[in-house]
Amino acid sequence: MKTVVLEVRSLADSLADATHAMHTGQGDVETRIGFATPELLWQILTANRWELLKGLCGAGPMSVPEIARKLGRNIEDVNADTMALLDAGLLVRSPKGIEFPFDVVKVAFLLKAA
Repeated sequence: MKTVVLEVRSLADSLADATHAMHTGQGDVETRIGFATPELLWQILTANRWELLKGLCGAGPMSVPEIARKLGRNIEDVNADTMALLDAGLLVRSPKGIEFPFDVVKVAFLLKAA
């Protein structure tokens, strides 16, 4: 299964992992997309965008109008959400359309007492 992990972590932690992977030749099996704060994660991963990812999961490439029909939403809003998810690296564009290239999404962050 191809997994993407959306996580809240510092840039320093992300760079340390990348450096370690470069030196050892061993990276994560999972694709990781990091956000500096939970607020930034939720700015990208809104409720409508989560529904869009669920609708595309396992569906293969689709056009924006097809996605809008499937979700029962208007094309303009779906296009805006699709562009945001493309920019975040959660969707990919292929000659056949927009695609969610993962089978599993994990969202990981901690809330610690101050």
